[in-house]
Amino acid sequence: MRRVFVRCAAWAVLICAVFAPGFSSAAKEGDCAADDCSSQPALNTSAGAARDFDFYVLALSWSPGFCQSVDGARDQCEPGKGLGFVVHGLWPQYESGAPGECAGAGAPSRVALEKAAGLFPDERLARYEWRKHGVCSGKSPSDYFADVAHAHAAVTIPPLFVKPARDQTFTPIDVERAFYQSNPRLRPGMMAVSCRRRVMDGVRICLSKDLREFRACPEVVRRGCHVREISAPAPL
Repeated sequence: MRRVFVRCAAWAVLICAVFAPGFSSAAKEGDCAADDCSSQPALNTSAGAARDFDFYVLALSWSPGFCQSVDGARDQCEPGKGLGFVVHGLWPQYESGAPGECAGAGAPSRVALEKAAGLFPDERLARYEWRKHGVCSGKSPSDYFADVAHAHAAVTIPPLFVKPARDQTFTPIDVERAFYQSNPRLRPGMMAVSCRRRVMDGVRICLSKDLREFRACPEVVRRGCHVREISAPAPL
């Protein structure tokens, strides 16, 4: 009887070790570093050190499609605003994955938020993007928002998406080609279209860490929208 008890105890220890939370170093399948897991590289589970990243992703939301996915529960989605592409965020990225849980400065000051005015649809999003992504840049809030402005200014929105009067249907490559034509230095492999339920909700454009040039980002492209057709609702 004692021998049976010892064997059971040994098996219990082994089972506990296998299923203990820290036993496996693999990341959870659902982990994601960015706001939209469908189009962003998965979270690198190690805490990211500020400045420790490879490049930036400029995330631009297509407001009509984005607002469908959040049920219009944001200032960006108020009827009559007529917003098209707007800045959603500037995200530090690794070649594979993205930094998470970066230590950094506290909440942005009023002076810093003034630099974000007009860049983001509302101040709440500016604060959120700083807290989730900006701290990983290793910069102050003021300098981070200045970088957001610089990245935004580097991208020309194609005429096709400047206040369209009606809903449109495209393939994802149609959207990319429109951006390539309006931005000659932007080439295939440097951006991705984001969609949900076959509705375009934004684009992701990759830039070098110093924001001087567009750059290739295979993982971002791989996680982009690859359906046959997407709709692009007209601004509200």
